[in-house]
Amino acid sequence: MSKAKRTIAIVGAGMGGLAAAATLRQAGFDVEVYEQASRFARIGAGIQMMPNSNKVLRRIGVEQRLRKTAFAPYSHLNRVWDTGEVTAELPMPETLFGAPYLCMHRADLHEALLAVVPPDMIQLNKKLTGIEYKAGRVTLVFADGTRAQADMAIGADGVHSIVRDIIVGPDAPIHKGRIAYRAVFPASLIGRDIGRSRTKWWGEDRHIVIYYTNNARSEIYFVTSVPEPAEWLTRESWSAKGDVRELRAAYEGFHADVRDVLGACPDCHKWAILERDPLPRWSDGHVVLLGDACHPMTPYMAQGAATSIEDAAVLARCLADVNGEDIAGAVHRYEAHRKPRTARIQAISSANTWMKDKVGDASWLYGYDAWNVPIDEKETV
Repeated sequence: MSKAKRTIAIVGAGMGGLAAAATLRQAGFDVEVYEQASRFARIGAGIQMMPNSNKVLRRIGVEQRLRKTAFAPYSHLNRVWDTGEVTAELPMPETLFGAPYLCMHRADLHEALLAVVPPDMIQLNKKLTGIEYKAGRVTLVFADGTRAQADMAIGADGVHSIVRDIIVGPDAPIHKGRIAYRAVFPASLIGRDIGRSRTKWWGEDRHIVIYYTNNARSEIYFVTSVPEPAEWLTRESWSAKGDVRELRAAYEGFHADVRDVLGACPDCHKWAILERDPLPRWSDGHVVLLGDACHPMTPYMAQGAATSIEDAAVLARCLADVNGEDIAGAVHRYEAHRKPRTARIQAISSANTWMKDKVGDASWLYGYDAWNVPIDEKETV
């Protein structure tokens, strides 16, 4: 059977799911995406696309669309919370790692990915309730009573992955007592420029990251990490409202640049930062996980969506190399290559030390090229 006749079902139409749909379609596979939401909403959050993920986006025709509107920071800038002293800075010219570093609204990235995936490939209102695997065929069972069959299924359904629960069983998130505030709002509310870099302000037990989300520098995004009482530690929702007064109080004494941003912020959201250990396995037969479903990360290195997009390219390569025939072998190869890299990033991101005091070697992270890296060579840890 040729790869063009192999059918692949993707559960989840987030960044990883849509990237997988685009890479697999480009490789010649028959793809269908199933999303539980009834519509796509413009969730108020920024996102950073690093050179490693932009190399994947370039091949599927997304990078140029993003360049037209995204903010391209001069550098990763790290500063001391009160004095503003620069502790580490990594300029990010495109020539350094072979692709640009771009900051944008999450919805702009999602819309760009949707633009390269035909609408008839995506079915909404499809909440997965079960998976059946028999004789090399996968059957997806949905809450509305419908079923769908495919030769392979990819679980790209995020941190609350139902596919992960089916493959490895339910897992409890790790509570480390951290929550995040975030907001996107018009830059005009501040009344002055905040600089050409993406800036991370490091406090003793908290931090805040601030950047523009478009090249017009008309919109600002920030995200924080602060200690929080135990009663909030089970909430992992991106939609919960936060109290801007509590937020400002949490950053009292920080540099004026930070206080000005928070002072101008009209409202914010708040969610618990919950972690998970690397999974022992990502697959079962012809069912495999991708992105946050198998390696959810703290946001501290901005690599959650980026590594999901890397996954999409590597998985497409593995399946294309066997012409869609040995699916189990291709899945094993994908998993063996990706696990060491994603586990390494998970650990560093959890420690929250990346570029705090020094830049160090960033080429292993940002220089990675999912289209050309030797797949049978594991990343060194």
